[in-house]
Amino acid sequence: MSLPQFNDIKELSNTEISDAILKTEKELFNLKFKKATRQPFKSHEIKFAKRQLAQLKTILTMRLDALEQSDNNGVANLIQKQNLTGSF
Repeated sequence: MSLPQFNDIKELSNTEISDAILKTEKELFNLKFKKATRQPFKSHEIKFAKRQLAQLKTILTMRLDALEQSDNNGVANLIQKQNLTGSF
């Protein structure tokens, strides 16, 4: 099992990333459950799942921050166009 490259993850859409996050969280839960109940599992898969989850969440957070930043700029431009800069 090899980890997907960070550049490959960046090409996914937001819904695909959200689905991958849910899938990875479920996989991580199952691996931790196997560890707690002493069932056979490959211990390196926990590390891989944690890393993949962190990468997916990082990409999603970066995209949401960029979207929020662009929305804030849009609101500021709208206020300046309408001269609504008076005191509120």
